[in-house]
Amino acid sequence: MKIAGLDIGTTGCKLTVFDEGGSELGKSYRDYPVQRNVGGHEIDVEALMEGVFAVISDMAQKFPDIAGIGVTSFGETFVMTDEDGNPLAPAMLYTDPRGKEECLELVEKLGPEKIARITGITAHEMYGLPKIMWRKKHDPEIFEKTGHILQMEDYVVFSLTGNAQIDYSLASRSMAFDINNLCWSDEMLDAAGIDKALFSKPVPTGTDAGVITDRAAKRTGLSKNTHIVSIAHDQVAACVGAGAFDENVAVDGAGTVQCLTPVFDGMPEAEKMMPGKYVIVPHVIRGKYVTYAFSYTGGALIQWCTSNLAKREKELAKAKSLSVNEYLEKDYSYNRQSLGLDPDGPSGMLVLPHFAGAATPYMDMGSKGAILGLTTDSKVSDIYRACMEGVTYEMYLNYRNVVNAGAKPEIIHATGGGAHSAVWMQMKADMLGLPVIALSTVDAGTVGSAMLTGIAIDVFKDLEEATGKMVEKINTYEPRAEYHEKYMEVFGRYRKLYDAVRDLMS
Repeated sequence: MKIAGLDIGTTGCKLTVFDEGGSELGKSYRDYPVQRNVGGHEIDVEALMEGVFAVISDMAQKFPDIAGIGVTSFGETFVMTDEDGNPLAPAMLYTDPRGKEECLELVEKLGPEKIARITGITAHEMYGLPKIMWRKKHDPEIFEKTGHILQMEDYVVFSLTGNAQIDYSLASRSMAFDINNLCWSDEMLDAAGIDKALFSKPVPTGTDAGVITDRAAKRTGLSKNTHIVSIAHDQVAACVGAGAFDENVAVDGAGTVQCLTPVFDGMPEAEKMMPGKYVIVPHVIRGKYVTYAFSYTGGALIQWCTSNLAKREKELAKAKSLSVNEYLEKDYSYNRQSLGLDPDGPSGMLVLPHFAGAATPYMDMGSKGAILGLTTDSKVSDIYRACMEGVTYEMYLNYRNVVNAGAKPEIIHATGGGAHSAVWMQMKADMLGLPVIALSTVDAGTVGSAMLTGIAIDVFKDLEEATGKMVEKINTYEPRAEYHEKYMEVFGRYRKLYDAVRDLMS
């Protein structure tokens, strides 16, 4: 018997299959197009569903005994469908500029503090509710035909099972969910003029939605007895896949986006979360919550550096059978030592990592990136190191904020491709002043999905057993006090960088 995790992303989906012991057996990936223009950012959910059917079919051919598939997805984006689940219009992505006026309307009616206390989020047009209001106002003929308003997790679950249910964590990304009572908020929906009956039934994270339909079984090659499980918003699924279940553990998602996810053992105070635009999201364990402190360019900034600046270094790395990242790390260390400088301390450069705008605590898409401290002696490896530092300084800025808001992490579990860089992990440990444990998991979301699926269909007894089989620690990086002090000296300058650059680039 096999279990699988299905991760729905904005540009592609992947399905990873595991055996009963938690070992990965295989994976399949498909991408799909995103349409971005001045007027809107949309995704064709029929194309998305074609991708889902394709990855499931790939894996069903190899593993016909898949007993359960857990579905996790990105948040905020919604699609309106008819009663049978047929899309009536493309899905509006969270980056879509529409909904700003409608968001202001909700703030005027209810006030920002009340919205935050109900929903756990600071009101913003990125969330679904203001965009649903926009669709109702500007496309009334579509709205009149609408039988369901679905986010991506519940759209896929509904398409596979005919059961419209959504887990608490993803529902909270709509700006219409009451995180205190774990239900749709009548107050928010009444203010928006939206019928609650259009939304899926909220259920706990990891709830079995039942077996697939005959149509889905024929389309995919899966057994008619295959169960589909509603998992979570992708960051909560990654939290599960990283084994973070108590307030002493936070997750460092070192992927394309840099995300720090601390766990709260109780409900955080909304007023303390609002200044940094930090959200409050239900965790898989009832009564616990997480927040997201993130930067849009984590690994994406490192990739920008290697793709655009390190073309010669790629060739040199290939000749030495190294990855370009390993080559640049070694080159930086060698150059520093040859100059009599410490390769483990701050580089002397500052990078503002807002190359795709600023996430928390600013939520400023107009912010731009900057590299300061360049000289004619600067090498690509110097810039590479400074980019790693910039991402980590931004992480530390967010870390301080969430601690001030009540988070109490004592250790960091690191996942994603960045967790395999010993240099970057040691830098994070030194800067945060906390031990960082690198996990083997690159795709923590699919691992978390498979873990919860295994529990839902009785492959695993509980989270403890699932964690023991599927979460593997590969290295621990202890913080070094002397380097923490050196980084804090530079951080005093870094924290002024956003304001200085924003004024110049506005």
